[in-house]
Amino acid sequence: MSFIKTKLINLLKQVFPSTNTELAVFLFFLICYGILGSYIAIHYRIIFDSRIPWDAYFSFDNKAIVMTGGSFERHPLAYYFFNWIREFSLLISGGKMDETFRLTLAWLSNTAISLCMVQIFKYLKNIIGLPLQFSVLMILFFGLFSTSIILSFTPENFTYTLLLLSIYNHYAATKLKKNGKISGSALTLAGITIGGLTITNLVKVFIPVLFEKDLFRNWKKFGNAAFRVLLTTASFVFLYLLRIDFKYENILSKTNQQYEKFSNVESIPDWDMMLSYFFGGSVLFPSFMTTDKHNMKGFDFKGLLMEPYSSSFCYAFIAVLLALILWSYVKNFKNKLVQILAVSFLVDIVIHCIMRFGLHTSYIYGGHFVFVYPLLLGWLFFAYKSHPKILSFLTMTMIVLFVFLLANNAFRMADFFRFLETYYQ
Repeated sequence: MSFIKTKLINLLKQVFPSTNTELAVFLFFLICYGILGSYIAIHYRIIFDSRIPWDAYFSFDNKAIVMTGGSFERHPLAYYFFNWIREFSLLISGGKMDETFRLTLAWLSNTAISLCMVQIFKYLKNIIGLPLQFSVLMILFFGLFSTSIILSFTPENFTYTLLLLSIYNHYAATKLKKNGKISGSALTLAGITIGGLTITNLVKVFIPVLFEKDLFRNWKKFGNAAFRVLLTTASFVFLYLLRIDFKYENILSKTNQQYEKFSNVESIPDWDMMLSYFFGGSVLFPSFMTTDKHNMKGFDFKGLLMEPYSSSFCYAFIAVLLALILWSYVKNFKNKLVQILAVSFLVDIVIHCIMRFGLHTSYIYGGHFVFVYPLLLGWLFFAYKSHPKILSFLTMTMIVLFVFLLANNAFRMADFFRFLETYYQ
């Protein structure tokens, strides 16, 4: 019993703030995002409208996700998770899908993203060992990302995936930094939750295992790791098949349909979609365009999508950010914790940029990878901790990027509110 109690306490310390500084980070973002989400939930119906199943803003599927968890081939176990989210929100709202229901959904998302900020801050402080001022700079920078802002009030798979991936990467880094291993229970739990919300993220759960000490030099360690991976995979597959009543033939047919639907868009050059949407749109808002939508049941509504960047300053911002990320990777090439982040990011690059799945709306997938940006930037600062001139240069560069990000995203959020005022009162 004491073993279970110890594990539970460690889990709570892992997920929630455990110091006054971490609590301050959590409360700061909870208040900031809470004000934003509460205002939107109370004054507008865009967070949840029973008539609008998908695409009200930036291709998010709020209503469809809340009611069903999304398509089973991409979100195999999300159905169960969002049943809890929906039923809890209905309990708070007295069974009505009104503004209280929207407010509850928004605050659940707000709490998830605020806890994600705590995880990133813990990683920067405890794993990388950054001084407080640099950790604060990184977390404020990350908090202004378009993905962070939008997901803070959006009830979607991406919201909770971002939190779970952040928790798991912090946990894995803690273990590997001490030359430990990812326990079988933690690996299985991560596989079921992270892969259950979005199936392509399942592979990311196994990446840290590849970097366990002496894994490929000791056959016992390799065998143990293989067993943990097989146990996780078997548990996930069983629950997945149970979810679809073991009608496994539906998986391939639905997957092929989704790939064809989301990978054959030629309206914008690939390089521009990669910069404006995948690498950029999840960080720096571009301009928006309004589209005509319908719910296939006779109800017409307006949707909002992101356009490619129209300003050279935006392209320059993303170019500088990517240059810093690449610089960090090269400088810390021998660091296994950096390699884990890079390989995880590479999974999404392959899926969206090379395979082109959802590339035309890849800004919505930021919840799968944007946490990599502040962490790799943190490792870059760590690498030059004994080089004051370079550190000063990096600090000034980050401050310039921060100011531009703040100004741009505040301006674009004003556009977002004009859209809400016009169509979602």
